[in-house]
Amino acid sequence: MYMHAVVFMLGIPYALKHDAHVRVDVFAERLGNRGRAWVDVLGHLLFLGPVCVTILVFSLPYVASSWRVLEGSSEVGGIPGLFLLKSLIPLTAALLLLQGLAEVVRLIPQLKAPLTDRTDQVAPD
Repeated sequence: MYMHAVVFMLGIPYALKHDAHVRVDVFAERLGNRGRAWVDVLGHLLFLGPVCVTILVFSLPYVASSWRVLEGSSEVGGIPGLFLLKSLIPLTAALLLLQGLAEVVRLIPQLKAPLTDRTDQVAPD
């Protein structure tokens, strides 16, 4: 179960990097490349960034207290290093924040591109 948690926690930033995350493209499906780039940039800056910073700020004291006592599992036969698993919470938030910023930087050229490409036009009905 703990390895499952490690895979998921470290897989979140990886999924963002490879655009493998779940998307609900109700609005963006009708937009061109430039419009989708704007949706992604605004989503990263207005939603992803603040959520990652909030998780990072609130998880640090939680993880620090776990490290102070070198917390282990309360389950019989559980892993002794639960504090290591809890350390993935701020690590994942930090990696996700960095990946979100990298995505914004990657999308900036698309936002500056001229509107000459047909893929930048709105799709017809």
